[in-house]
Amino acid sequence: MARTKEFDPDAALDAALELFWERGYEATSMADLVARLGIGRASLYATFGGKHDLFLRALERYRDRADPVESLARPGPALPAVRALLASYVAADLADRRGCMVVNTAVELAPRDAAAARRVAAAWDGLEAALAAALVRARAQGEIPADRDPRALARFLLVVAQGLRVVGRADADPRRLWDAVEQTMAAIQD
Repeated sequence: MARTKEFDPDAALDAALELFWERGYEATSMADLVARLGIGRASLYATFGGKHDLFLRALERYRDRADPVESLARPGPALPAVRALLASYVAADLADRRGCMVVNTAVELAPRDAAAARRVAAAWDGLEAALAAALVRARAQGEIPADRDPRALARFLLVVAQGLRVVGRADADPRRLWDAVEQTMAAIQD
């Protein structure tokens, strides 16, 4: 007869997500995970695989929770939704110095970890697609000039948004971030 788990795997995954988000992948040891999750090493391996597998699952959990696509897809004017998204990134960075776990992963792991790089790319592809759809709507509604390329603007916004996340984590001056948001919005409307 199989033993039942003596812990909640979802709660353990949430705890792992928090730990990886606080410390990053490299600075988090298996001993740290065992202590934070409150489960034995064997149970951790049996449930999640190794540290890398657990990290990738935690990253997916983070992405599922931090998905901005819904806010960009709402009917109505699109540019206020784009601005609200950028503003939400600034506010989040000013409130929580851990930054964005996807961006943190891109900086820490993506250059040498293909599985992490794929997950980062998937997150950015999803955001770019949502931004492009919002900008197509913005162009159709006359919010941006008809000759603007929504896909190119979406890529520009993706890079700006990720830059906000990096600068927001490293710099406590909110003026730098808010000025970037305002200049970005002005640039896409010209």
